[in-house]
Amino acid sequence: SLFAFLQEHAFPADELMPLSCKGRARNVENSRGDVDDALGNFSLTMIDTLDTLFLFNELDEFEHAVRAVVDSVSFDSDVEVSVFETNIRILGGLLGAHISSLEVQKANHSRMKWYSDELLQMATDIGNRLIPAFNTSTGIPLPRVNLRYGCDKLKRKEMHTCTACGGTMILEFAALSRLTGNPIYEDKAARAMAALWKQRNRHSDLMGRVINVHSGDWVRRGASKFSIVSNRHRCSNLFCTLLIRNVTVFHFARF
Repeated sequence: SLFAFLQEHAFPADELMPLSCKGRARNVENSRGDVDDALGNFSLTMIDTLDTLFLFNELDEFEHAVRAVVDSVSFDSDVEVSVFETNIRILGGLLGAHISSLEVQKANHSRMKWYSDELLQMATDIGNRLIPAFNTSTGIPLPRVNLRYGCDKLKRKEMHTCTACGGTMILEFAALSRLTGNPIYEDKAARAMAALWKQRNRHSDLMGRVINVHSGDWVRRGASKFSIVSNRHRCSNLFCTLLIRNVTVFHFARF
């Protein structure tokens, strides 16, 4: 099973290395560069997949995994992590698993009697640790945060973030506000989203790709090289080529 395999070979490490069947921990294995910004020594894969166990109706494993996370995971680490990845995978994973836990309790009163919003408390903890990233002049969050010490040492070297990283915090942060009754999370994310929208192109309503979180100036306006926007001419040529080929094949197939 997923939980048993992770628990045997990786937990509480952040990831499972599939070839060696060992856990990958931050600053232990060889660095992979920015990819490792998702790792925070907080059992990333386990938290990220909690709601998968619920959706697959593996309720015994779900309960055991929730218990393992509650008993073992701490966010008080001196490590710099990606604000975006931590938001969508850790905060989002905890919120999804919390709501799933309530659904389990509601459907079967004999299950998870012990659970008393522990995952929501953990979500609040990690949310509070992400909040310092929003303390910029624009309100757009810094790309990284130190889970223990915040962003005081990062503000000078971390100036740029991508549009997605700055503008997609609203789902998890709004959910956290609604579940806790504390508006600060939703307010921070909404301010960041509004700041990005304010910097949009007024003719197309499109935004750039990378922005300076302190000045609000676009560092890269164009789309990435993989984007259909930047490759519209190439895509147009490709579409015409495929269309001609298909028409030709159809034409000769008739005879």
